[in-house]
Amino acid sequence: MTEASANIGVVGLAVMGSNLARNLASREGNTVAVFNRSHDKTEHLVAEHPEAGFVPAFSYEEFAAALQKPRTAVIMVKAGGPTDAVIDELVRVFEPGDIIVDGGNSLFTDTIRREKTVRATGINFVGMGVSGGEEGALLGPSLMPGGSDESWITLGPILRSIAAVAEGEPCVTHVGHDGAGHFVKMVHNGIEYADMQLIAEAYDLIRRGTGKSPAEIADVFAEWNRGELESYLIEITAEVLRQVDAATGEPLVDVILDQAGAKGTGAWTVQTALDLGVPVSGIAEATFARSLSSHPEQRETAGVLPGPSEGFTAEDPEAFIERVRLALYASKIVAYSQGFDEIRAGAAQYGWNIDLGKVASIWRGGCIIRARFLNRITDAYAETPDLPVLMTAPFFVDVFSRAQDAWRDVVSTAAAAGIPSPAFSSSLAYYDGLRATRLPAALIQGQRDFFGAHTYRRVDKPGTFHTLWSGDRTEVEAEDTH
Repeated sequence: MTEASANIGVVGLAVMGSNLARNLASREGNTVAVFNRSHDKTEHLVAEHPEAGFVPAFSYEEFAAALQKPRTAVIMVKAGGPTDAVIDELVRVFEPGDIIVDGGNSLFTDTIRREKTVRATGINFVGMGVSGGEEGALLGPSLMPGGSDESWITLGPILRSIAAVAEGEPCVTHVGHDGAGHFVKMVHNGIEYADMQLIAEAYDLIRRGTGKSPAEIADVFAEWNRGELESYLIEITAEVLRQVDAATGEPLVDVILDQAGAKGTGAWTVQTALDLGVPVSGIAEATFARSLSSHPEQRETAGVLPGPSEGFTAEDPEAFIERVRLALYASKIVAYSQGFDEIRAGAAQYGWNIDLGKVASIWRGGCIIRARFLNRITDAYAETPDLPVLMTAPFFVDVFSRAQDAWRDVVSTAAAAGIPSPAFSSSLAYYDGLRATRLPAALIQGQRDFFGAHTYRRVDKPGTFHTLWSGDRTEVEAEDTH
């Protein structure tokens, strides 16, 4: 019988799982049991890292026996069926009070379902978002656990020991119950999609408008990373643009096929936002841009569809680059604001008590979208916890005041030059939609009532109305079904 010597276990020892296990083992007080369906991976990890003091297990029974009570296991396997299979095995060998943590990129509704099923056995189930990639898993990720209050008592100290640290605070918080953690991670990834698309559009505009080489544009991004745009994504963009392909001597970015992949979390974010009635247009356009890039058979129309007769060259390259920088900053704020709107709406829909300021604070380190201005988001929610629109916080209003003219110029310049800028353009349209005192939705309601008797409300008196559009156009008060 294996001695119960480990306080935490990891199931699934691919790169993310093995790195997380090594991170756990490196922290004082942690002893880590490890298990993988393929025994070779378990043996290899233990042999490669004797300093970790791993407790290897070669069956679920051995794994459970190696864990101190309450047994705590983190699953790091592929989302979907493989995760369900591991959960079933752990439920079989665990006991009431034990804790199962899914650290994969699971859809939050699957997590809600799993938590309900597992809870019926008396075992705690936690859906935990993990951000930071392979490096973050090893050195310190941003962690977004959901689950019961009871599970957090045991998990909290362990997760705080391995999380990234920003401003002296570990980048982990108990997000909320059941699917809250994976919901927040989903939105994090949606914001990531938007951020990456905006950066790509900024690069494209600068390259087309100034003729600078990728290496020269890398210097621009490196300079931006020393200012208010400082972030992990800006930092790595400079590194990508500097890379030269060893085989051809060309900039690597020119050798990489321009078809962006996706693993589904961007689409989940957009689909969920539609269900919640929350506009996340920046995230949506970024997701659709990846889809468009991945359909080369449709993009073969390049020589067929007409466009501007002349290319675009900035008269003052440095001034244009600064305008692009301001447009990027303003558009990034919109993406984050829309993401936090979705988190608020999701919390209301599913009964989660999510602290938006705390979410911003745990994204300041370890995760892919870590950025300097997340401090400003944290401050905004600390000052006004029920802030209805993040963009309206005083700091961001000041940013828009100095950026909006440049933003409009960049979007109009891109449109006139035939340069696609879907994320820049949709972000500006959303911004102006919030500014509008009256939207053309009144006409849409009239149209809906005309063809479907969907009714409408009036600005001058209460009630719900329907117009009999045929004949004398009589308006009647309708039964209020809203």
